[in-house]
Amino acid sequence: MKYTFADYQKMADYIRERTSFVPLVGAVLGSGLGDLVNQVKVEAIIPYKDVPGLPVSTNKAHKGQFIFGTLNDVPCLFMQGRLHYYEGYTSEEVTSPIRLMKLLGIKYLLLTNAAGGCGANFHPGDLMIITDHITSFMPSPLYGNNLDEFGPRFPDMSDVYNADLTNKMIMRGKELGLPIKQGTYLQFAGPQYESKAEVQMAIKLGASACGMSTAIEALVANHMGLKTVGFSLITNLCTGLSDNKLSDDEVVAMGKKAAKDMTALFVETINILKNDNDR
Repeated sequence: MKYTFADYQKMADYIRERTSFVPLVGAVLGSGLGDLVNQVKVEAIIPYKDVPGLPVSTNKAHKGQFIFGTLNDVPCLFMQGRLHYYEGYTSEEVTSPIRLMKLLGIKYLLLTNAAGGCGANFHPGDLMIITDHITSFMPSPLYGNNLDEFGPRFPDMSDVYNADLTNKMIMRGKELGLPIKQGTYLQFAGPQYESKAEVQMAIKLGASACGMSTAIEALVANHMGLKTVGFSLITNLCTGLSDNKLSDDEVVAMGKKAAKDMTALFVETINILKNDNDR
């Protein structure tokens, strides 16, 4: 592995020297949630590039910074822009911010993303609560020597997306009248969109949506014992399931269109996580 536990401690020490804020929830903000930070009482902002040893986001649509602050009085640590395998990083490097957030105190992880839908009756604009994932097409971020300080060599994967919290998200989303679906997310490496044959393979494997992030982040969170939940904004149908050719412009446009629904589900989920911690 590239990182040792001491490397992560050094990253955490750097941040603690700049803020004493202790978050309860860590959250990765996907497409459509950029304006959410306007609702946050910000305590500190730290760019990834300033943290020693932490990779930086090269995607121009991602700001690449940590935002420490409260949302509905819940202390949160937001990743405004995530890292991707297609940027040339290893799976371990991509998931290093999740490790760091654990050391900074989070007990819960909320993952969001934009994805292509391939499940039956899925439509652009749907919000899919992630109930499971497929990472078989990605190198595991756990390859190499195990970091025993974080978790076991062979972690169980039967409840990666906490079932109790996930069910509460589904129920609350439906109560609010949001376009809620649920299903399995499959992560491909990218950056190219999937071919028609790959989409048909994903469907046969049981995937409801495909994307280029999230699943290995959840894997690492599960390794560390974090309670994890997640949802995808379905921005388009996967290749071959509609007449449209895929483009990043389509993803961005749908993210803006669905921003209100995504923000509503995000805020409700934060409240669900807080209530779980208060039990």
